[in-house]
This record gives sequence, structure tokens and C-alpha cells, in this order.
Amino acid sequence: MAAPPPQGYAPQPGYAPQPGYQPQPGYQPGYVPQPPGPQPGQQQIQWMQAPQAPPGCPQGLEYLTQIDQLLVHQQVELLEILTGWETQNKYKVRNSLGQQVYFAAEESNCCARQYCGPARPFSMSILDNNQQEVIHLERPYRCSAWCCFCCLQKMEVQSPPGTVIGYVEQDCSFIYPWFSLKNADEETVLKIKGPLCTCKCCWDVEFSILSADGSNEVGKISKKWSGLTKEYFTDADNFGVQFPMDLDVKMKAVMLGATFLIDFMFFESNQNNRR
Repeated sequence: MAAPPPQGYAPQPGYAPQPGYQPQPGYQPGYVPQPPGPQPGQQQIQWMQAPQAPPGCPQGLEYLTQIDQLLVHQQVELLEILTGWETQNKYKVRNSLGQQVYFAAEESNCCARQYCGPARPFSMSILDNNQQEVIHLERPYRCSAWCCFCCLQKMEVQSPPGTVIGYVEQDCSFIYPWFSLKNADEETVLKIKGPLCTCKCCWDVEFSILSADGSNEVGKISKKWSGLTKEYFTDADNFGVQFPMDLDVKMKAVMLGATFLIDFMFFESNQNNRR
């Protein structure tokens, strides 16, 4: 007998849930395959074709109606490697077939990048294959004193830009890192539970996506181990994101925003500390 879907989110009107999807007790999402690398001399980017948007879907989020996995690849910046000078982060977001879905670019102040490091405030523009901004992220400056309520991290997610669709908020916790994924009315839809240790040393680091009451695991965000050389000499990170196919596309966009916030909080090393 099929189990009821996890409480805390509702399927997006206009598209059907993934057939047969039901989170089981102790469910562990599988390994997210890495996209094939470019062939020698091949520079052309293969973009995912936009499906028909269901009613009520913000423009640009229709891609997410047919996706239950995303691969987020941070671009390696040569200037950072050679000088240690922190530059604005850029990411390619692909589906499990290796087709590019979005391109994300950080917008931040130069001085903030050098002196505030990973805690810096920033906005991020996420573009589709028409180079139109379809998701906008805003992260204000907060210090990293996790035990103080006024210092907890928060990110605002907009789609289209200017229209808030949700928030990523850090919860006050003392052992495991916890986050709440909220809708535009600031109601908790999903929770994120991080690992006890987020050290990126020779293995993947996984953050579990849970239903609002924390009873069911419905997906995960995984920091992928990229090899000793890349991990030590750069802060370019790779992530896999898994979520239910029938999850509201707005919450899928919020989960993507959570991936970038987790990257900055736990894996964006200060270049000055490596020199």
C-alpha cells in the first residue's frame, strides 16, 4: 500500500507527481551521476529545452517541473588560484543528463569579499538559457555566531526578481546544523539537517532534506569530493541536489538557494587562510 506523501508541501497545480514516488522509512537517495565532460575541442553548451509551463508557474521555473536532480558546479577562477584574491563565484546548474539548466553569478562588493570572506553579503542572479534572470537570491550580512538568534543566516529567494517565493533560514542548534525552508508566507515547508562534521576531507558531505515535521527524508544536498588538488588549491565546489519530482517548483528554487547558502557557510574557504 502506497505511503502518503510527506507533510509540509503540496504538488504544483498543472503537473503530475512522479509515478510511484513514496519516501520509505530510512530512505537514502541514490548517487547523483556526474555529467559527462566536454569532448576535446568542443565548446558548445548543451542547454535543456524549456518544457511547457504549467498554470501559475513563475517564468523560468518550468524547467524544474521535469527535474528531480540538479548538479551544481562552481567554476574554477584562475585569478584566485594565482593570487588568492577572492572573486565573485559563478556556477553552472545542470540536470542529470548533463544539460545546462541555469547559470548563477554572485554579485558582491570587492572589499566585502576580501575582508568578510564566506560571511559576506551578496545577491545572486540565476539565468536561464535565454540569459533572462529567473531567480534572484539575497543574503544579508550576518556574523557566524550560530548560538545567537540575531546572527542566524537567512536568504531570500525571488522568482521572478522582485517577487518573494520563499526563504532559507538557519535554525538555532548546538550539535547538528539545521535550516528551515519556508514559503512566501514564512511557513516551514521542509527542513534541512546537516552532518555533525562538515569537513570536506576525502568523502562526500550530505545534508538531508526532511519533511516539515522531520519524520521523512525526501531528498538531500551533497557536497561532492572533487579530489585533493582541487579541494586544497581552490574553493570551487560541486553539489548534487535531489528532491521529489512532485515538489512545488517554488520550493525547488528555494532548495537551490539553500545549496548556495550551504556552500558559502561551510565550504567557501577564505583564500587568505590558504596562503
